[in-house]
Amino acid sequence: MEFVNPSRENFDRFKALPRDKPMHLLNMIRFRDLAAYPEGHPCAALGWSGARAFAEYFRLVVPFIERLGGGIVWQGAFEGVITGPEQFEWDKVFVMGFPRADTFLALVSDPDYKAQVVDHRTAAVQDSRLVRYFPG
Repeated sequence: MEFVNPSRENFDRFKALPRDKPMHLLNMIRFRDLAAYPEGHPCAALGWSGARAFAEYFRLVVPFIERLGGGIVWQGAFEGVITGPEQFEWDKVFVMGFPRADTFLALVSDPDYKAQVVDHRTAAVQDSRLVRYFPG
């Protein structure tokens, strides 16, 4: 089973957790070979790869996160598996940090984020995991 967006049940569980505490979000992303923009989207005719569409998402989302007092806590370039299966299924792994969980909710409900940013992520991602952690 592949996951691009949260299920209603998972998002409801997320919203039930404390909103006044800092949080980190572990992101694990597998890209589509070819980005899947909806018909009529300005990028639909560009023939972007999933990796290219996600790079556009990342370029656009980071300023939104920073305006909310958050940022990218960690990201790295994959080099190899030490423990686990030899084949690593994630193309990009990174951690976003937010000063409070409610700032993430502010991000995903921001009309400008929805209009300018989220389509790139949806077009880029074949499968993903987004996992909340308390930093510490």
